[in-house]
Amino acid sequence: MSKESELMPYQKIERSITKKYRKEIWNQFIKAVKDYELIQDGDKIAVCISGGKDSMLMAKLLQMLKRYSDVPFELVFLVMDPGYNAINRQKIESNAELLHIPITVFETNIFEIANNTDKYPCYLCAKMRRGHLYSQAQKLGCNKIALGHHYSDVIETTVMAMFYGSQLQGMIPKLHSRNFEGLELIRPMYCIHEDSILAWKRFNDLEFIQCACRFTENCTMCDNGGGGSKRQEIKMLIKRLKRDNPNIEKSIFNSIHNVHLDTFPSYKTKGEKYSFLDNY
Repeated sequence: MSKESELMPYQKIERSITKKYRKEIWNQFIKAVKDYELIQDGDKIAVCISGGKDSMLMAKLLQMLKRYSDVPFELVFLVMDPGYNAINRQKIESNAELLHIPITVFETNIFEIANNTDKYPCYLCAKMRRGHLYSQAQKLGCNKIALGHHYSDVIETTVMAMFYGSQLQGMIPKLHSRNFEGLELIRPMYCIHEDSILAWKRFNDLEFIQCACRFTENCTMCDNGGGGSKRQEIKMLIKRLKRDNPNIEKSIFNSIHNVHLDTFPSYKTKGEKYSFLDNY
């Protein structure tokens, strides 16, 4: 009997990260942690798990890093239940058990509130989720909160801000909370492409939930979701542009690391707006 066949399912999943997808996932994860200095000695990190592919992979990556790292830090695998139906709640719990991730679950009524709002329910839901997660992390004594935003999110957010928000705005790898003193948000998946996450998911025959709110419950097990959302439009646009320029994502990603403020007629920093005329 081969050593591979003797492994437990979660061990095979871990092995796929460090072997088959080492270059695309593990190395890119380590790159983000090191390059952006995301984890320090003594950190206590709330790993926020929504139940989707991104947050579940992030939880596994951080769990493995803790096992191998010379830098001591603590992890709390935090799952907020905003009002999932029984099927979605069970899916999150069964996936956590499969991956050997010891989750801590707390209840909220976010879906009930957001679903009864006529204007911008998704925005309200996202804002409430973030607030509840920060608050719970603070109660548990965490100084950092980890979210599963990845390389593709960074690119899509940048293009969306320009096309639909009339601004050049990126997504940075970490930032200090304005409303919860002492808490810092980190994005350990910052350098990992979504295509690599999907490939890892399919290779291991894993199924994760999507959003699971009233508007998307029929899309519980789909890969991307989004339907007719602006993000999905941008995702498809970038996919089309890649046919002519395979390096388009890399160019966009590199551009937010190489900003020439001297070429902009105006810019904002720390809430203040400045004009090139100020020092012309």
